[in-house]
Amino acid sequence: MKIGFLGAGAMGGAILSGALETGVVKAEDVYVYDLSEQIKEKYKALGCNIVSDNIELGNSSDILVCSLKPQYAQGGLKQLGNTLNGKAMISIMAGVTTDTLRQWTEGDFRLLRLMPNTPALVGAGAFALDSNTDLTDEEKKFAEKLFSSIGIVEWMPEPLIDTACGLSGAGPAYIYLVIEALADGGVMKGLPRATAMKLAAQTVYGAAKMVLETGKHPGELKDMVCSPGGNTIVGVNTLEQHGVRGAFIDTVGKATERAQELGRNK
Repeated sequence: MKIGFLGAGAMGGAILSGALETGVVKAEDVYVYDLSEQIKEKYKALGCNIVSDNIELGNSSDILVCSLKPQYAQGGLKQLGNTLNGKAMISIMAGVTTDTLRQWTEGDFRLLRLMPNTPALVGAGAFALDSNTDLTDEEKKFAEKLFSSIGIVEWMPEPLIDTACGLSGAGPAYIYLVIEALADGGVMKGLPRATAMKLAAQTVYGAAKMVLETGKHPGELKDMVCSPGGNTIVGVNTLEQHGVRGAFIDTVGKATERAQELGRNK
């Protein structure tokens, strides 16, 4: 199966690099078009096929992964012409609905919309896939294999994809702030910066691993750490006083609304 990448920047590049590293796709079966010479040189060096324009990309691909920035997508998709007739497209663009994608792209093609996140680059992505896709069974299996090789896959109705965008799509940025703040707290109390950063990052990683692998509710895991009268419950109380729980809930809500706005403003 020939797979094309329309844009291979931060998000598209994370998916492509992860897929190449795990061997789910072979470089000789990958076709890439990007405006950046640096990106084209990167994937050419890895053995991928670099094409000259969108027409060549569409003609060369069985499945096209569209990872353009939403504000530039309409023009890029129009340039494909009807090269996707009878083929499939996978869109990873925030806020752009399947109806809009079909309006912007000529021809009769199958479509899967999904929301990825950048930890795919290190094999720890989170992918929300539209369960109402019209991909063939073979194409769905390929998509599941592709994305599950570099993270977890969750299927859901399309209206919930924007919520996933606000949670897992944007979520790494929230957690990077948490890691930085935890490290700053350690530095404030005397830890060397490098040590504080490693401890903070490993703590976040370990806590997430505990949730995923034990299946326990985060509240239960939190209670396991909070000894009566101990330092942890004092720390948790401090976070609650500063409204950290509400701040995260509101953050996901606002980011979801912005994803929906991006779709409406096209």
